[in-house]
Amino acid sequence: MQQSPADWSEYFGYITDQGDRFFHLDPLWADANIDAVAIDNYMPLSDWRDGTEHADAGWGSIYNLDYLTANVAGGEGYDWFYASALDRDQQRRTPIRDESVWQEDWIWRYKDIRGWWENDHHDRVGGVRLDKTAWEPRSKPIWFTEYGCAAIDRGTNQPNVFLDPKSSESRAPYFSRGWRDDTVQMQYVRAVNRYWSDPAHNPQSEFYQGPMVDLTRAHLWAWDARPYPWFPGNATLWSDGANWARGHWVTGRATAQPLDAVIAEICARAGLTPVDVSRVYGVVRGMAVPSTDSPRAMLQALMLAFGIDAVERDGTLRFVTRDGRAVARLGADNLVRADGGDLTRIRAPQADDAGRVRLGYVAEGGDFDLRTAEAVFPDASSARAAGSDLPLVLPEGEARLIAERWLTEARVVRDSARFALPPSSGVGAGDVVELDTGAGASVWRIDRTTLSGPREMEATRVEPGVYGHGETDLGGSQAAGYTAPGPVQPVFLDLPLIPGTEVAHAPWLAVSARAWPGAVALHRREGSDQFVLNTLVAQRAFIGVTATPLVAAPAGRWDNGPALRVRMMRGVLQSASPQDVLGGANRLAIGLGEDWEVFQFAEAEMVAPDTYALRRRLRGQQGTDGIMPLDWPAGALVVVLDGRLARIDLPRDALGGERAYRIGPASRPIDDASQRDFVATAQGVGLRPYRPAHLRLHALAGGDLAAAWVRRTREGGDAWGSAEVPVAEAYERYMLRVRLGGEVLREEVLDNPAFIYTAAMQATDGAGAAFAVEVAQVSDVVGPGPFARAEVLL
Repeated sequence: MQQSPADWSEYFGYITDQGDRFFHLDPLWADANIDAVAIDNYMPLSDWRDGTEHADAGWGSIYNLDYLTANVAGGEGYDWFYASALDRDQQRRTPIRDESVWQEDWIWRYKDIRGWWENDHHDRVGGVRLDKTAWEPRSKPIWFTEYGCAAIDRGTNQPNVFLDPKSSESRAPYFSRGWRDDTVQMQYVRAVNRYWSDPAHNPQSEFYQGPMVDLTRAHLWAWDARPYPWFPGNATLWSDGANWARGHWVTGRATAQPLDAVIAEICARAGLTPVDVSRVYGVVRGMAVPSTDSPRAMLQALMLAFGIDAVERDGTLRFVTRDGRAVARLGADNLVRADGGDLTRIRAPQADDAGRVRLGYVAEGGDFDLRTAEAVFPDASSARAAGSDLPLVLPEGEARLIAERWLTEARVVRDSARFALPPSSGVGAGDVVELDTGAGASVWRIDRTTLSGPREMEATRVEPGVYGHGETDLGGSQAAGYTAPGPVQPVFLDLPLIPGTEVAHAPWLAVSARAWPGAVALHRREGSDQFVLNTLVAQRAFIGVTATPLVAAPAGRWDNGPALRVRMMRGVLQSASPQDVLGGANRLAIGLGEDWEVFQFAEAEMVAPDTYALRRRLRGQQGTDGIMPLDWPAGALVVVLDGRLARIDLPRDALGGERAYRIGPASRPIDDASQRDFVATAQGVGLRPYRPAHLRLHALAGGDLAAAWVRRTREGGDAWGSAEVPVAEAYERYMLRVRLGGEVLREEVLDNPAFIYTAAMQATDGAGAAFAVEVAQVSDVVGPGPFARAEVLL
């Protein structure tokens, strides 16, 4: 074999001594003055290509760790080489042999690091072997200044190449389909470290008392100092971000875990042994499961996502990644006649197939937000869909591939088969076999088998193409731009009891901000410098300001007066049907910071940017007709009452007392400049009784005056079948006042909705011919509610 030193240059880098002089490392040209040997260890660990007939197909998968480990010091560049590009395409492998009398095969092996390290070096000039050089075998350790593999399909075929549109050297590895592949990069790193960590491959030197390859000086290529995920996410700042997906970067990937290691750890924690995960391949970038989840639930999520079967064989639980490759080919002669037939095939009805699959997942990079991937057959109905949520971090393309695999599997597995094999077949549950009984070959996965007599099998049809990989990077994951958190604007709302809520007395908090900082924390001040977390606000509230006044209107019927214009600072408003409004839709609070009226609207028209005209309103909802002013002026606040509001934690005995709070971004310290203080007093409006209805006054004989009214309730009053609404208070009690101008002439506490104001009382009080009667229901906690008023003119 003849090979020039230049052929090795793409695999070997440089060596350096303490004086920072650089020498090219070459087995035939050594230098005795070096203090350490450094090797650019980009060496092919595989020769994978399309089809099942390639020379390495016996290993089963390019991800097989044993296969890759064996090729660290084996395979191409060690055992054999390709003499030409045609030889590579046709897999004609030429053994590496030193045909000279010295039989030094190692000098031609660019992957034979040990041979270079532990043998004498002789220059050969014109085929003549010269005297030994000054190199002393085993005298210096070897450092890997670089070793690595691109995260690209079949990257281990040619780990030193890379894709970069701006480079003249840009190219994909041999036989690569150009897909992003984080798994092959991780398996490469594991294989290299596994091989050189084995003392049988990495002997100790008797000269410097250390291993041949010093793994503490092995540098993985490449870690980028730019912070992940802003690199590669911020494409406007760094133009090479698009190269990251299929590049050598381990930034953003180093925290990922091998799928086989994750499954093994879950099983170990559950006490499940022995377990075989040698045929499990994949990368787990992140997984969030509750601490109460069972190991089975954790494993199920991983098995669903990565297409893994669990099979018990000979007392060992084996996890196997589905690949659809048959381990045996069976014909009619191999089957045993059982149950009256050799082979029974069953096809389930297509009606059982949804035709549409949705997968929920956590998006890789950026803000790790929740997303959904969907796969659908062209003939599928949009009304029927199957789906599942996985607690896994996935790239968008990988999530879509999982959904497509689920969808295709669901249609393929409609076909099932039953047959029997002799005990000597060696085929069992989990194996894939190819059946050819004369009507054409098909591939089946054995799901169940008996253990006595003829092995009766239940199998499901599979298509090997379903388990092929595909493009996992769609370029859709962009890191959100960073905005420094600033102050937030809180709105304290002491509201009446809203249907569906449980804590009546606690006030509400609406929060908005010019730039929303994420979660907002509300702390209560307990001392001069002591704060206790009260609540967290997860979403920005929809808040606006009125641009026109809103005049008073009767409660209980549609208000068709002039449109109320509202300019929304954040959020949008939408119309709703009258039925939906009556059911609770489009509920808003309007006020100036203390009293709030609750109203609803059916029609919202955008009349200017962020400005809406609200028509057909329901006023004074939830008993707020009792505090409705003659008009709400322009400039009043409007807050949408929905799930974006947070409830302030407040004990009942704190009602009526002033409390100090500090609010700001939850991600910032309590003393950060973005935090702001405010004080608020809750009166427990949710416990406040409604204003009585239908206050009527009747003149009686002798000058007496009869007052009567109808009680209302703040909860439980919507049932049509009840004869009387519930009291909703500890007792039924009312406060009646007789007023003359601003002076209270009489005040009575009553326990029923009626009162006789006698002529004698009128004379005693000096009521005269004109006065007013006011009535309010009394709460045992917050006292009287709003007063109903009737004017008297005798």
